[in-house]
Amino acid sequence: SPAPKLVFNRVNGKRPPLLLQQISAPEECYTLAHEENVRFVYEAWQQVEQQLDGSRSGESACGPVQYVEKNPNPGLQNFVPIDLEEWWAQQFLAKIENCS
Repeated sequence: SPAPKLVFNRVNGKRPPLLLQQISAPEECYTLAHEENVRFVYEAWQQVEQQLDGSRSGESACGPVQYVEKNPNPGLQNFVPIDLEEWWAQQFLAKIENCS
């Protein structure tokens, strides 16, 4: 037997009023904690990059170590990382095209 259909009845047979917030893209709100976390990660990464630059130029004997593959996999020689934002955009557009 087929699955029952979902039926959405309008209240009093009328359409709900459209709100401008529903039509426009939602505005992103950042909390103070979010901004502090972003600032912390950014500053920590800047320190790592400075230490890496210093160790490359011989200024510092110890510091962060950048991983380098000793025996690179020949199967990954032509590897190109995927652009996730582009992939998600393509998936989104494909869903829109399939629905219309």
